[in-house]
Amino acid sequence: MRVLWISKASVTASYRKKIALLADAGVEIGVITGNEWGAWKFEPASQDNTYIIYRQPQRLSGKNHLHWYPHVDRLIAEFSPDLIHIDEEHYSVVTYHVARLAVRRHIPFLFQSWQNIYKRYPFPFSAMQRYVFRHAATAIAGSEEVKDVLTRQGFAKRIEIVPLGVDTGIFFPTSADEARSHFALKGRWAVGFVGRLVPEKGVMDLAQALIPLLRERPDWTWAVAGSGPLESDLRDKVGPVRVQVQFIPWLGTEDMARLMNALDVLVVPSRTTPSWKEQFGRVIIEAMAVKLPVVAYDSGEIPRVLGDAGIVVQEGDIRGLSSALLALHQSPDLYVRLQTREFDRVTHEFSQRQVAAKLRTLYRQVLSA
Repeated sequence: MRVLWISKASVTASYRKKIALLADAGVEIGVITGNEWGAWKFEPASQDNTYIIYRQPQRLSGKNHLHWYPHVDRLIAEFSPDLIHIDEEHYSVVTYHVARLAVRRHIPFLFQSWQNIYKRYPFPFSAMQRYVFRHAATAIAGSEEVKDVLTRQGFAKRIEIVPLGVDTGIFFPTSADEARSHFALKGRWAVGFVGRLVPEKGVMDLAQALIPLLRERPDWTWAVAGSGPLESDLRDKVGPVRVQVQFIPWLGTEDMARLMNALDVLVVPSRTTPSWKEQFGRVIIEAMAVKLPVVAYDSGEIPRVLGDAGIVVQEGDIRGLSSALLALHQSPDLYVRLQTREFDRVTHEFSQRQVAAKLRTLYRQVLSA
């Protein structure tokens, strides 16, 4: 069984772990990805020798639904797959382009969706969606909510739910002392935010909740790992407690795992907007894998990812965020209980090994249909 992946997210080494696990299970895999995607540069990994990887120039790189690969037709011919896995949304240019090439060569294909808000797309995206829906063998949805959206949009074929997975070979509990020393957090109680500094990620909500606590507790630190248009506003807002706030630029996968081992709690205050709500929360399962307790808003898929393994607060409840942080700080029993629950949950539900097993079964079923 030869499967060709098309995946911008595969610039990240941890994301490719499930591809390596598929290769270990006997699937011959080729991956087409870019040399970079936005702030993320391609991360080489030792596992890359278990599959074929094509690092290709992208047209409109960084433009989520507009990018495409000019040489993909040649690579399809070179790899000669039995199945093409398009790890992109059904209304994207890259998906439409690869779908047309697959149909021309009589190769079955599937696509992956994370769109959890029902939308009607303007031309030409609506036409691209209709073509992909008509010719795709099946679809992969990241959640039940995504599956419902695909059904409403008119996809009447099989939809398999496959969540994100975390590489537990990278994200696992390690020495907190070493990690804290690396990020100058030794002796601190460290609250973390990891993500883009944009309104929908709720970083300004966390600032409102946390700044009063920082004033009262000089041994607390807020570690902000990310960048974005709100960075200047955030720096201004934390001015009175600036010495207790650490801004950390973009981190590679292994450094991100080290940061999470240095933190005491991760806060994910995502805010739902008319056009976006949290589709999964990859940083949540990464935190769970290192036994880092999570406090999060109830946006989108977050409550279902966390289950009873974290503290979920109603969106916009600033006081609720503050109370949750204080509860974790003051209750060692609650802290340890959440650590145990989340580690069990991520091991049984969200490991890359389990994701790879689901994909391998799906590929066999598609090819035998």
